[in-house]
Amino acid sequence: MKKIILTGIALLLLFAGAALAADVVLTSVGQSPDSMMVRVVLRKVKIDAENVPLLKAEDLKDQKVLVAVVGGSSKGLGAAGINKDQEVERVVSLLKAATDKGIKILVMHIGGEGRRGTLSDAFIEATAPWGERFIIVDGGNTDGIFDRLKKSPDVKILTAPTVTETAEPLKSTLSEWGAAAQ
Repeated sequence: MKKIILTGIALLLLFAGAALAADVVLTSVGQSPDSMMVRVVLRKVKIDAENVPLLKAEDLKDQKVLVAVVGGSSKGLGAAGINKDQEVERVVSLLKAATDKGIKILVMHIGGEGRRGTLSDAFIEATAPWGERFIIVDGGNTDGIFDRLKKSPDVKILTAPTVTETAEPLKSTLSEWGAAAQ
């Protein structure tokens, strides 16, 4: 009997954790490893998020926040078996679906100036107009691309000196949007 009760409690905790984890989902926009680094930062601030590099519109459920981590990698695209145009198509469809479902969209660019270039800029141009907030590592917006592409002057662009230091703006944004730490 004791074993059955403990098993029931364990299952309850498992499903409760799964429900909480569904608040935030992150995806790579450009198939760089940057979304994995953001997931590490999220864990540091005790926010469990699922990292789905090839997240599609139909995969969205009841999440509160979609974190779109922008950084192009031709190697990552090749490994995923897609090209730049297919990635842009996936991302635009995903962001439209998230908007239609009322899911907040946080756009992050953590590669700084070193992760900019023709490939990453194509993904920034596809993603930025959908962002409801941005978190960018210093150097990633020196040319003002995010300022130019954001959908309204009221959309905040938060910056941090390093990937690790994105923790505070990330935590406060997610908390403001109802996806607080566990």
